[in-house]
Amino acid sequence: MTHVPDDKLFSFSNRVKGKTVIITGAANGIGRETALRFASYGANVVIGDLDIAGATKVVAEIQKAGGSAACIKCNVTKFEEQAEMFELAMKKYGSVDVVVPNAGVAEVGSFQTLEFKGGKAVKPTMATMEVNLYGVLYTAHLAVHYLQLNKKEGDLKSLIMIGSMASWSGVPMAELYAGSKHAVLGVMRSLHPIMEIKGIRVGCIHPFFADTAIVPLTMKLLLAGIPLTPVSRIAGAIFYAATDADMGTSGSAWLLTDDGPVFMVPKEEFKMGVYKMIDDRANVARTALKGIQAWSPFFSDIWRITGKAFITAGASAGLAKIVWDNRHSIEEYIRATVVSLS
Repeated sequence: MTHVPDDKLFSFSNRVKGKTVIITGAANGIGRETALRFASYGANVVIGDLDIAGATKVVAEIQKAGGSAACIKCNVTKFEEQAEMFELAMKKYGSVDVVVPNAGVAEVGSFQTLEFKGGKAVKPTMATMEVNLYGVLYTAHLAVHYLQLNKKEGDLKSLIMIGSMASWSGVPMAELYAGSKHAVLGVMRSLHPIMEIKGIRVGCIHPFFADTAIVPLTMKLLLAGIPLTPVSRIAGAIFYAATDADMGTSGSAWLLTDDGPVFMVPKEEFKMGVYKMIDDRANVARTALKGIQAWSPFFSDIWRITGKAFITAGASAGLAKIVWDNRHSIEEYIRATVVSLS
């Protein structure tokens, strides 16, 4: 695990000039700061947010500073609205280069309290999962497609997700939030192998509590005296994870554990302890599968060359072997048949 000092977070800023960045939930907080940072280095920014008034203000701020941006009202739990956001980026700028599914909420409702209405149990609200997981999945699903449009060799293409310290640790009274953030890390890790082949960077940012609207007032009171993670540093971590020219760091986790520096956890370091044991066992299955896949071209060529003749010959040989192995039983059956007929 290595750390990235603040003065290195924007080392690859030249890579974003003229590129198009989509950020959900950028009307305020971490998303807003990230949008401003990308725009300050010449990126075109497209914001999708339910708070369209706030998003419009961010766009105006970017334009006033000489940048280019657009926004659209977007409920991330509505796939169609997210699709419109991506289409806006394509129509206005002609490409999608960096995608940051940033929109998120804190724990909504109390998971441990079962409510009753009319004597019947009331289904708990899943708003936290709908925004923090389904919304992210919708964004990622669209991103995989749009990031590949008009892509050329060496182009900057990135999908950077927002996890949390809750991606790694349980949070009492925030079961849904922790569950959603654990899932986001899993999604990033699962996407990485194929995205790497496609030349698309992926990563997941994991900040400790920051002074944003997503942190409830009660939690801020509990954290009084404990250093919070600066929003500007979180935005810097997102920027660095998206722009790093070394594809070897794709698939990494980026931790902001307190008010200290950004730590990069390489994908290889995810495989320790029980995770290593599981990975070793999984690799056995993958090796077996790879062996099967290795034979696939061989059988494909045999079929192409011999076609039905090969299958016919094989079937005939198989049938002959069955007859030979069972010849004594067949002879007995024939004798019995002849006797019965006579």
